[in-house]
Amino acid sequence: MTSLLPLVAVAGTAWLYWRHRPSGAGASAAAQARRLRSPLVRLADLLGIQTARGRQASQWAAGAAGEKATAARLAPLARQGWTVLHDRALLTGKANVDHLVISLSGVVFVIDSKLWSARYRLRVTGGRLLHGSHDVTERLRGIRHESRCVAQALGCPVIPIVSMQGAPVDGGELVVDGIRIIPADRLLPVLRTLGRRKAAVKQHPGEAAARLFIPYRRK
Repeated sequence: MTSLLPLVAVAGTAWLYWRHRPSGAGASAAAQARRLRSPLVRLADLLGIQTARGRQASQWAAGAAGEKATAARLAPLARQGWTVLHDRALLTGKANVDHLVISLSGVVFVIDSKLWSARYRLRVTGGRLLHGSHDVTERLRGIRHESRCVAQALGCPVIPIVSMQGAPVDGGELVVDGIRIIPADRLLPVLRTLGRRKAAVKQHPGEAAARLFIPYRRK
């Protein structure tokens, strides 16, 4: 038992250190991963013991990594004057938007970063989204809700896009219930093409978006 005490101390110290929550892409997902990795979970990890909370923490950490990768892809647009906001809270409820992007002409995009296994291809059959043989249509419910909330708050149409890392996308792009699903490496070309459209807004919504949707903090 005595030999475990140093491991407990290390795990506890790391947990206290990582409780600090920086803002930015993937910040809330990373914070949730750290929250799940309590001292006991970290101790189990050090001992090679798998736990349910440890697996959940790994999933959140992967989500954070996906969001950071998408943010890096979006950086050129921010430098060109686009509005690019990461990890923003919706006005009501506990949900957040991974990436809220607005083109120079005022076209609004809600982008959801996903990092799914490359072992299985994404395809649409009978209006359902399949990852291999698994029906994952319900996993689009979040971006559908986020897009509706953003559109209502800004008073303009919103284009929902899933930036998919890992899983191959049949045909290079899929559309399910108005939600575009594209490979991550095609995200910028698609945004630039769609962003040239004339937006149905009287005033560019970038300033309002930055004011309304504040950085997310998971409680």
